[in-house]
Amino acid sequence: MPTRPLTEDERRDLLASVPHWDAVPGRDAIRRSFRFVDFGAAFAFMARLAAHAERHDHHPEWFNVYDRVDITLSTHEANGLTHRDIDFARQADAAYADPGARREG
Repeated sequence: MPTRPLTEDERRDLLASVPHWDAVPGRDAIRRSFRFVDFGAAFAFMARLAAHAERHDHHPEWFNVYDRVDITLSTHEANGLTHRDIDFARQADAAYADPGARREG
């Protein structure tokens, strides 16, 4: 995947494919907060994504407190949002799709 920042057209088109992610003010990055039924479900989610991050050598900024995982994505070597970040956002969204583990709200 390209490690150059997204063009404006790419940004518009690709961000539409990850509608639950928000722009980070003051940074070329996106973020999302995930809620789970408990710490075990949150940790299992992080473990699945950690395996993906290692395979693709692309690691998120994340923060976990009990049932919540906050993820911020930006490609540091490109100094901004890239295709790699959109791919990771899609992976996180897919990993969150298990309704038995997540908590809405």
